[in-house]
Amino acid sequence: MITERPVPGRPPGDPESAAVAAGPDARRDPLTLFRAYLALTKPQIVELLLVTTVPAMMIAAGGWPDLRTLAVVLVGGAMAGGAASALNCYIDRDIDQVMRRTKRRPLPANTVTPKSVLIFGLTLAVISVALMAVFTNWLATALTAGAIFYYDVIYTLWLKRRTPANTFWGGICGSAPVIIGWAAVTGTVSALGWALFAVVFFWQMPHFYALAIKYKDDYARAGIPMLPVVRSAGRVNFEIVLYTVLTVAASLVAWPLGLGWIYGAAAIVTGVAFLAEALLLVKRVRAGGPTKPMRLFHWSITYLTILFIAVAVDALI
Repeated sequence: MITERPVPGRPPGDPESAAVAAGPDARRDPLTLFRAYLALTKPQIVELLLVTTVPAMMIAAGGWPDLRTLAVVLVGGAMAGGAASALNCYIDRDIDQVMRRTKRRPLPANTVTPKSVLIFGLTLAVISVALMAVFTNWLATALTAGAIFYYDVIYTLWLKRRTPANTFWGGICGSAPVIIGWAAVTGTVSALGWALFAVVFFWQMPHFYALAIKYKDDYARAGIPMLPVVRSAGRVNFEIVLYTVLTVAASLVAWPLGLGWIYGAAAIVTGVAFLAEALLLVKRVRAGGPTKPMRLFHWSITYLTILFIAVAVDALI
């Protein structure tokens, strides 16, 4: 479950337009509506998903993949991610309006109606799956449809509201773009593809736990059992370090499966920095002072971006 980056001065996922006060004029203003629908797709999440998808496709192809396949996966993947996010906004509209970081999203702000968001999300989902079905293969198509279903039905409707393990199980859909891109190129998923999937999967725990620490009161107010809300700081610290170690370990396992020295060097250097930042957060929590969890949150994004850029570079040399 990859989370959008908070933007200083406004809630995460909220574009400049979402700060516009809702009212009769908001629904008649095409630009406001466009920005609202764009916000529903959580474009920063889509951007990060594509950062992992394209390099996975490149290493699967041993260079640049077929340009038509690349274009279809980029468009279809962006639409699938946008569909999942829009449907997530529809399902979570009740809790979004009581959480400080989400209450100014388009639905809580009454910029758009729930019915229109539902139609929008379902339309994007159908088009994205249709694109994959027509232009890729059955495995990539099934994985795309499964990721949308898993995120909105299994995670959002069920796990998110019922168990502190929601972040762990939600990580499956956040990692899916790696194997979707791989499957689109090869029709299967190799051991290297699964290793890169594991990197993104384990990465999501320290990435999201940092955000959940920052917005702990928000989740508590909404009744969402995120780990920092229902478990001790010691337990949260343990899981942050554990999953950071597993992330770095998975990145190193991927190295001998078909990646070169550029990736290996990037995995070691960025992995050490990622683990150091996680340990610094744990140290600050134990000291009882300002925890600054967003340092880990933002560094985690930098880590993943650099690592997958290294995958792409290795694919080209």
